Amino acid sequence: MGKVLVIGAGGVSTVAVKKIAMNADVFTNILIATRTQSKADKIAAGITNLKVYTAQVDADKQDELVALFREFKPDLVVNLALPYQDLSIMDACLAYGVSYLDTANYEPLHEAKYQYSWQWAYKDRFEKAGLTAILGCGFDPGVTGVYTAYAAKHYFDEIQYIDIVDCNAGDHHKAFATNFNPEINIREITQRGKYYENGEWKETEPLSVHQTLHYPEVGPKESYLMYHEELESLVKNFPTLRRARFWMTFGQEYLTHLRVIQNIGMSRIDPILYNGVEIVPIQFLKAVLPNPGDLGENYTGQTSIGCRIRGLKDGKELAYYVYNNCSHQAAYKETGAQAVSYTTGVPAMIGAKLFMQGRWKKPGVWNVEEFDPDPFMNELNEQGLPWREQFNVDLEL
Repeated sequence: MGKVLVIGAGGVSTVAVKKIAMNADVFTNILIATRTQSKADKIAAGITNLKVYTAQVDADKQDELVALFREFKPDLVVNLALPYQDLSIMDACLAYGVSYLDTANYEPLHEAKYQYSWQWAYKDRFEKAGLTAILGCGFDPGVTGVYTAYAAKHYFDEIQYIDIVDCNAGDHHKAFATNFNPEINIREITQRGKYYENGEWKETEPLSVHQTLHYPEVGPKESYLMYHEELESLVKNFPTLRRARFWMTFGQEYLTHLRVIQNIGMSRIDPILYNGVEIVPIQFLKAVLPNPGDLGENYTGQTSIGCRIRGLKDGKELAYYVYNNCSHQAAYKETGAQAVSYTTGVPAMIGAKLFMQGRWKKPGVWNVEEFDPDPFMNELNEQGLPWREQFNVDLEL
């Protein structure tokens, strides 16, 4: 049993904290720390079965973080803040001496660039300090890496091809809204696509490669090739991969809004001068768009996310599809958040739980696929994200 400090108070944090409270046999106390303490207070107010503390902190400031760590004395820090803040939080964890978990890799504030190299560079320091850092413990990245590790452990001698497929077939009944932080979401989608093939990274124009894929219980959805951070770690940790790609569904109305946002300059991440004040257009856009945390009440439909894998077993080709479908309405009924937040927050809690139990605990910096997948897969079934398998089906890709 142990104390966990959660940084951030958005939709993912709401789910993670509520699921942590549902596992009070493992977690004792929770501290939610964020820039606006009232948001943390709102999450804490719904939890009565264990003590939840809240605090105000600027996650960009290492000294504030360390002071908070010293006061609360956590066994694990769960970073559910912005990707820009990963390194300052990791620095604070090293300065104080506490292990770390996040759901998204570091990204520089002024450059839309996703790569793990900045965080992997901390490996020796965490190892020497005897601390664990678990990277990318959401769904994608996160569960998709665990799915891959599980497939490699139980079904394949050699994984050769992987396509991660992410479908949101839900309807939030808004003209335009993003399912998580609008600033991060739009930066991610508008960057150039990238995939791995035959030992090389290949780039594409943003959302220029697409095809129709069929999703269980959902049906056909147009799916777009884009870059996603887990591709980088999977290629590193499964060197037999010949090709690794990531696909996500988007509706035409969403893409039309996105194109207009880009055309009028509202997706810019560089500051402009407006009435003598510097503003960043995408940050202003974030302020006027619907809050992703408020979408859940009227959200209908479901998500369908999984891995379509091909490779060899006993010299024969094997096709394998492992996936989860998650209902927006069921997620909201349980946690007050929609399924995109739910599918990220639940795995974050599971990773924290396995750390507390000592099953995912080893000094250094690790991606989730570098741990034993079996206890995580068991927890997914127990904690609300049950998975399904299909063998030797048409993977379409």
